[in-house]
Amino acid sequence: MSGIHLKDVRKVYAGDIEAIKGVTLDIADGELVVLVGPSGCGKSTLLRMIAGLESITSGDIVIADRVVNTLEPAERDIAMVFQNYALYPHMTVRQNLAYGLKNRGMPKAEIEQRIGKAAAALEIAQYLDRKPRQLSGGQRQRVAMGRAIVREPSAFLFDEPLSNLDAKLRTQMRVEIKRLQRSLATTSVYVTHDQMEAMTLADRLVVLNGGRIEQMGTPIELYERPATTFVATFIGSPSMNLFAVPGDAAIVYNSPAMDRGEVATVGVRPEDLVPVDEGDLTPAISLQAAVEAIELVGAESYVYARTDDGLAVLFRVAGRSRMPIGSTVTIGAPEAALHLYDKDGKRIEAPAG
Repeated sequence: MSGIHLKDVRKVYAGDIEAIKGVTLDIADGELVVLVGPSGCGKSTLLRMIAGLESITSGDIVIADRVVNTLEPAERDIAMVFQNYALYPHMTVRQNLAYGLKNRGMPKAEIEQRIGKAAAALEIAQYLDRKPRQLSGGQRQRVAMGRAIVREPSAFLFDEPLSNLDAKLRTQMRVEIKRLQRSLATTSVYVTHDQMEAMTLADRLVVLNGGRIEQMGTPIELYERPATTFVATFIGSPSMNLFAVPGDAAIVYNSPAMDRGEVATVGVRPEDLVPVDEGDLTPAISLQAAVEAIELVGAESYVYARTDDGLAVLFRVAGRSRMPIGSTVTIGAPEAALHLYDKDGKRIEAPAG
């Protein structure tokens, strides 16, 4: 079994700066877990600790049933893919792929077999005799992934590998990484600050905040039931609208949930806020706002609006919006679309039934 297990892992730097604050995480054999969070949340530090590039202060890191706390990176049977490719510029693609295997004394025939297999999977066979400078960014990243694949490690570690690519290439490479990881069935840990990337790739998401795990689960679990206001605004693009209770005078609450004194914040996803027409049933939450800008994103539009009190609101409409800039619109959401949070920003579950 090649799972990865973190047991109360901590990292404290000089001056008592605690970067990782007791992280416990079990990653199953063959699972792709994405660590996501804002800059400074500790995701890259945690990945480097798993890789052995950063020492741990306390706790245990177990890879393939071995405690690896004191092992060097080369002894951990992991392969890492970096955002800057880390290719040898004077070597051909073939030589880059073979370099680590040659250093391990692997027979030439097996090296060639592994290179051929990886090159076919990544569709880079035609580039094997080129130097990195003769390749595009996407092709270089494929080579970097190939160098990890040929090692056939217990685990892959990805450190924001797509951050240097343009938007179109990032989308293509996300699909490739997911396809490859599923076909190889190798345990993988992927770090990114891009939550769309995280949602696309992850079997399971781990949202980090201030060196702690804020929430973990499948992408759909975190999207539909964010445990805190932090997760609610971080997961989802665009992010969730949050309204204070009691709050802006422009907001009208008609929800029985508001009778519960512990509710301090109500969240509504942009797709759940819709224009309220005359004669419609009273929604659980409604407000009036003036349209400030409209963003067309293909089959739908995002409308940016603001209440008289200055509260910014974002909602989604199908197709190309015809709302004039400056016009006032009344929008609302049903009871089932409301996300409720207490004064500490923690989720309040709706009563059963």
